[in-house]
Amino acid sequence: MKMTTHLTGGIPVLEPHGKIVGPAVSQFRERLALELLDASETPRFLIDFQHVRKIDSSALGMLVNVHVIAGQMNGRIGILNVGRHIRNVLVLTRLVNVFEHFEDEDAAISALLEEKKLKAKYETGS
Repeated sequence: MKMTTHLTGGIPVLEPHGKIVGPAVSQFRERLALELLDASETPRFLIDFQHVRKIDSSALGMLVNVHVIAGQMNGRIGILNVGRHIRNVLVLTRLVNVFEHFEDEDAAISALLEEKKLKAKYETGS
């Protein structure tokens, strides 16, 4: 599995390509943990599933685990471009409401940055 990452508005966007099954799950988790969760006190990032054809149950479990860790750090994970196969798996496993779904990258970046700005404003009392 190939993965690329780019920044948009200061928010990392991870783009896995191919299937997230078997050994690729560990590779994906390392990338999420090392590059995104450990890089910030309040991690905010997007996972773009546009080029993912298949995902297995161990990948779903890993994503839920990463989501819980990010939540404990007051972070947020957004997902976008979820194809039919992945959406069906999320619905069947009743995980569809666990993750924040966005229609496009601009909407996701805007939502994640807005909360970050509001939180910074609240903490500084401005």
